[in-house]
Order: sequence, then C-alpha cells, then structure tokens
Amino acid sequence: MKKNSAASGCAHCENHGHDHAHTDGGKTEIVKLISGAFVFVAGMVFSHFLDLGQYISLAVFLVSYLILGGEIVLRAIRNITRGQIFDEHFLMSAATIGALIIGEYPEAAAVMLFYQIGEYFQGLAVRRSKKSIADLMDIRPDYANLVGENGEITIVDPDTVNVGDIIIVKPGEKIPLDGVVVDGESMLDTAALTGEALPKKVSAAVPVLSGCININGVLSVEVTKTFGESTVARIIDLVENASEKKAPTEKFITKFARYYTPAVVGMALLIAVIPSLFLGGAWADWINRGLVFLVISCPCALVISIPLGFFGGIGGASGKGILVKGGNYLEALNELDIVVFDKTGTLTKGVFQVSSLNPSGSFTENELLELAANAEAFSNHPIALSVLNAYGLEIDKTILSEYDEIAGHGVCVKSGSRMIYAGNHRLMKLMGISCEEAQDARTAVYVAVDNEFAGYIIIADELKPDSKKTISALKAKGVRKTVMLTGDNPGIAEDVAKELDIDEVYGGLLPDQKVEMVGMLDSRKRPKGKLAFVGDGINDAPVLARADIGFAMGGLGSDAAIEAADIVLMTDEPSKLVDAIDIARFTKRIVWQNIAFSMGVKGVFLLLGAFGAATMWEAVFADVGVALLAIVNASRVGRHR
Repeated sequence: MKKNSAASGCAHCENHGHDHAHTDGGKTEIVKLISGAFVFVAGMVFSHFLDLGQYISLAVFLVSYLILGGEIVLRAIRNITRGQIFDEHFLMSAATIGALIIGEYPEAAAVMLFYQIGEYFQGLAVRRSKKSIADLMDIRPDYANLVGENGEITIVDPDTVNVGDIIIVKPGEKIPLDGVVVDGESMLDTAALTGEALPKKVSAAVPVLSGCININGVLSVEVTKTFGESTVARIIDLVENASEKKAPTEKFITKFARYYTPAVVGMALLIAVIPSLFLGGAWADWINRGLVFLVISCPCALVISIPLGFFGGIGGASGKGILVKGGNYLEALNELDIVVFDKTGTLTKGVFQVSSLNPSGSFTENELLELAANAEAFSNHPIALSVLNAYGLEIDKTILSEYDEIAGHGVCVKSGSRMIYAGNHRLMKLMGISCEEAQDARTAVYVAVDNEFAGYIIIADELKPDSKKTISALKAKGVRKTVMLTGDNPGIAEDVAKELDIDEVYGGLLPDQKVEMVGMLDSRKRPKGKLAFVGDGINDAPVLARADIGFAMGGLGSDAAIEAADIVLMTDEPSKLVDAIDIARFTKRIVWQNIAFSMGVKGVFLLLGAFGAATMWEAVFADVGVALLAIVNASRVGRHR
C-alpha cells in the first residue's frame, strides 16, 4: 500500500526499503545482511580479544555500517533534498551518525544490522500476505484455443478473441473468456472465483466464467465477452486497485505520523541539549540519550502493520470468494446498521418453479400437472417452462392441435378430443368457467378441461438455501434493521419478507424509486452507522452506488451491478455477507491490538531512554521487536477462519 513518505513518517509503508527484493524473493537483502553481519561479528570478536585501536575499530565497524546502512543514509539525504525530512531514514541516519561521532562504533553498526534484520522479516511478511492475491492473479489465462472458419484450432492471446468466436477448452485448461457451452460436458473447478471446492457440472447452453479450470471433458464455448470485460479481468482489476482506497484507521496513522515524527525529533534534541546547558553534566551522556530516544521513537510497527492488516483482510476475503475493492469498505462493515436487499436473484434464485398443486373436484395432483404441461407444451414463457420442468415427462405433441395463445390471459390447446385451458383467473372468466380466485399473492396458473375447472398451480421464485440464516445471522451480529426493496408484486414481496423475517418490505419499485427509498432509509441510520445494499441486476446499479457499501452478486450478477458495487460476492450466496462482516471485525481487532501494543511499548521505552535507563542496544531491540510482533499479529488476518 503506497503512502506519501513525508506524511507517513516511516518509509516501510511506501516501499519497505527494498522494492527490488520483491522481484528476487529477498535474495539481495540476504547477501547484504550476511556480509554486513560477518564484518560486524568479526569486529566484535577482534575488539574483544585484541586492542585494535580507535582508527582500526572505526574502519572495521564503518565498513559494516556502510554495507548495512549506506543505502539508508543515501535515501535520507535524497529525501531531505526533496523536502521529505522527517521519515524513518532520517531518524535512523541521525541516531547512528551521532553514535559514530561520540565513539559508539559497535552500537552504530548494530542499529543498522538489526534494522536490516527487521526489514528482511517485514518484507517476508508482506510477500506472504500477498500470497492469496498472487494465487488469484494466477487465474489469468495465458492463451485460448480459437476455432477458425475451416475448423482448425489456433492458439492465440485471449485479448485477440472476439464475441461470437468459438474456443475449445481441453481438460486441465483454464477457461480464458466468459461464454456459453455449445458442445461438450464437463466438471469445472470454480475455486479460484468462488472459494468453493465442490466442482460444478456444465453442458450445452450453460454459461461458463473465465478463470475456472476444466476438469475432465472437452468443451466448445461461444465467447460472450471480450477479455477486457471478462470475469477474470474484472476480478484482477478489483483486487489490484483495492489498496488504493485507505481505511479511516490508515488515514489516522498517516495524520498521527505527520505530527509525531517532528515532535520526537524535537524532544530528542531537547534531551541532548537542555540538561547539559542548565543542569551541567557530560554532553556525551545526554547526546547518547537523545540518540537512543530517536531510535526508539521510529513508528515502524504502526506504519507497516496497519496497512498490512487491511491488505491481509482483503486477501483473506478474496480466498473465500469475497472481493473487497478497498480497506475503507472493509472497515465500514464494522459499523453496519441497516442492510437492504433486492429480492430476485439476491435472496431468491430468480428461477420460477412449481410451489404447490391444488386440484379441484375429482382431479388428482398428477392429472392437474399433466393437463397444464400439455397446455404449455409449445410455450417458452418462464412460467410454462417451470410447469414442464415439474412434469418432467416427455409430451406426445402429435396429439396436440389447435394451439392458441390468448394475449394477457393464457393458452388453450386440443389434446386428442379434449380442450385444455391454462392461464390466469381472467381466462377462466373469459371461457365462462366457474372457479374461486386463489388467495395467494404468488403467480397462479388456473387449469380447465372441457369447461370443467381442474384446479390451480402456484408458481413461485425459489428462496436461496442460505437466505433465512443470513437474515438471522445479521440480526445476531447487531444489524438493527433489514429491508427488502423489489420491483416484484407487493403481495409476493410481503410473503417472502415474512418467511425470511425481514423487518421492512417495499414492492413494485422502479430503479429510481429504489434510490429514493435508500435515501430515506439512509436518513434513519444511527450516527456513524452504515447502510449496505445487496443486489444483482442492472437495475440495482444506481442504488448500489448510492449506498454506503454496495454488495453485488458476482456469479450471475450484471456487469453494471458489479461495476457499481464496493464488494462482490462471487458465489451469489447472501451468507457471504456475514463472512465479510466476520473478516472485517477480525481485521479491525488485529489492527487496534497493534496500535495499542505499539504505542504502549514505545511509550515505556521512550521514558526509559529519556532517563538514561535504556541503552542503544535496548532501543534497537525495542524498535525491531515491536515491529516484528505487530507484523506477525497482522499476518493472522489472512489466515482467519
């Protein structure tokens, strides 16, 4: 995570002092560390057994100092010329050069040695914290098998494939672009996108997403999106840009360091000068105390561990199929007060299915369903398809004739010698068939045969398996109010809300009305409370952008919704919202543990240093030790279960 080093007071968070180490896994730092440490240890051993004299001792420890700290001193000088004075490099350089001046040669080299040890382990922690995100980056496909007009297969860059092209995906290969299967059957490993280990079966007409791995069969896929618009490219872009949006806690540390660093430099100067001027005493002793005070004051632990904590939280969430676009959204989840849901595709599957069969008179449920299936045999309407799916048997269309679709009412068809009617209550009235209207807000299909009412079928959108437990878990976690906004029939919306125990529900809304409702709900939230909206459709994009935190369903959700959202749930499971809250709370807990621990230890050692009770060696251990402990603690975030 990048920050302005002048403001941060500690350049760890800018580049950790060794950007090049990221490319070679820290090998350069190891070589520098070993060679500098070897010279330092040799100097310590020889000075213990032999009287090297001042100049030889200075030469030996100066070589070690330059190997370990030369780059730091140069960076401090460069930053001073740019007006960036009060950073970590300045603190380290001032303290160690002062130690050399007063003849504390081993201490000066030791400060740089332990600093470099701390730097190496901090760089290691950063590299490890990026592992889950690096794994995510691996989902980017390297090539696509493009089928040409003559049927020949050519290996091409995914960027060059166009919408409508046919590609072949062989077993073991990543799907390079979003598309629809036109031929073949296989199992897909979707773990890179969803975090779920269970493979997904696909066959003809089933949409597939880029980044998934084809396990066994050969698939022919018609491309529906160019690579730049594909799921894998979108995910990579989301994660790469997540660190650009800092959380309030990170901003607090930036502001804190802006005032803290010049303050401790000023205090160190006062400690070094004032006592000798007014109280008398050895100048060297008070200057040494001032230098020790400078080394202890460096806020390394704070400035590296806090962004590392949020980065770990974002990485840990991505491993569970939750893509967070910034640390600010992760922290905002801790203040969640109102959660607003869309209905279709969010809490429900968005797929019609037969909910209940209600035969009349002597008709049985099977007879009612068979009659309805025959009537709907030629229709492609979602309601007709749900009836046909529920029937599940082959229909002999050769005995069907005189099919007629009556606009706004339903259909009729002759099956053998019998005339079947299927549609709404108005169709029954139109045909003069007597029947009671169903007392159900959901969609009802009325069926009659030869002017005799056979009963009605209730068609409903199916709830997602985890919707109910999601609402319950949110309330258990302190969410004060749950609301559902939908464009669906208000009666149906009421039934769904009642079944899920949602506090408020508003149905029959257009997209602009949803935005108005969210604005109204936003005015009712607690002070500092946050409002989240969870949706999936293109009509949800405006309200996702309006909410404090927008959640989009990334698996089947629209591109517009995913673009407008702040957090994307790749599995389309609303319960992932609860997982995101858990990760956010754990992240914040770890971050504030680090703040309290670092500030506490720093405060104690600063007092000891000011009163001469802490040596330069203790100062180094305090600085490096606190930083490493804070980093180890921060690294727990990415492994949160």
